[in-house]
Amino acid sequence: MSDNRWAADRRTFVKTAGAAGAIGLAGCSGNGGTSGETDDVPTARFVLNPAESDVAIEEQYQPMFEYLESEVEVTIEPSRAESYTATLQAIRNDQGEIADISPSAVIAGEDILDIVGVRIAYGAAQYFSTVTTTPDSGIESLSDIEGELIYMGDILSVSGTLVPLTLLQNAGLDVGDAPNGDPGNFEAEFSDHTTAREQMVQRDDVMAATTGAFSSAPYVPQAQFEEMSQDFVDISAEYEGAGDEIESSGTELQLLAVSDPIPRAPLVTRSNWDNSVKGDLEEAMLSVTEEDLSHGDDYDGEPLWFTGVQEGSIEDYQPIRDVLDQLGLSFEDLS
Repeated sequence: MSDNRWAADRRTFVKTAGAAGAIGLAGCSGNGGTSGETDDVPTARFVLNPAESDVAIEEQYQPMFEYLESEVEVTIEPSRAESYTATLQAIRNDQGEIADISPSAVIAGEDILDIVGVRIAYGAAQYFSTVTTTPDSGIESLSDIEGELIYMGDILSVSGTLVPLTLLQNAGLDVGDAPNGDPGNFEAEFSDHTTAREQMVQRDDVMAATTGAFSSAPYVPQAQFEEMSQDFVDISAEYEGAGDEIESSGTELQLLAVSDPIPRAPLVTRSNWDNSVKGDLEEAMLSVTEEDLSHGDDYDGEPLWFTGVQEGSIEDYQPIRDVLDQLGLSFEDLS
């Protein structure tokens, strides 16, 4: 399709999403746009972007906070955002200085944030989106989803919603105005990765789920990934653990599609944050090691999902811009 056609078809991604996100930040202090200071030690508010609702993300990130405070004279003040949109709005409204943010928000907020680096997981700076179903659903291919209900991630989630919409579109389905409005010839509900997967398993009316592979792969037999995607086998940090939860959970999923590699989410800082500690924190984040990010032996929660941070830039997220272009989406109302 020509650039002119895309320009004509381009639709603006909702003002309502921005408004909802602006009130969705849990635990933010009212320190304003320059970050608070106590006894001359600057405070950096770290906004956390939970991909899954059942993870205690503040505890998960504790090694990162402790590492940064040991490397830089700073107090880290964490806050959990309620959605991808809320994370972006926290930075836009000067309610945070650092953020764990979605790849889609990089494009939406490129004028207000600086990319520190791309997070890597066990050597992989890319990850994958999946579309799965249950073995008894009767769904054998993406085209079978026509007329059915699927569960998707947050509307700003790259692996939970945006990339899967391109997979469905490439399979001949009409995605309509999704994720901002109704899909063309299927139905969709939106939440987070865990909820999407669980709703598909628990509800007879949900025929498929679109999630990041980090959520689906433990329930998909490894052989299915080997048959469908050599890139996944070669690149994905989730390949080795594929199928590991099937026996213990009693849940097995059937793989319908795997995406091309997606750049992992970045860590970012607020562009207009005017404090000399900003550069020191960015340098420290790029130097963090897997050991720095590890919990002690007495920790029984979810480990931090990434093992390091490599230097990155807006150019790393061109594939995300391409996805938005394919869907005819613009984030003007968020940016």
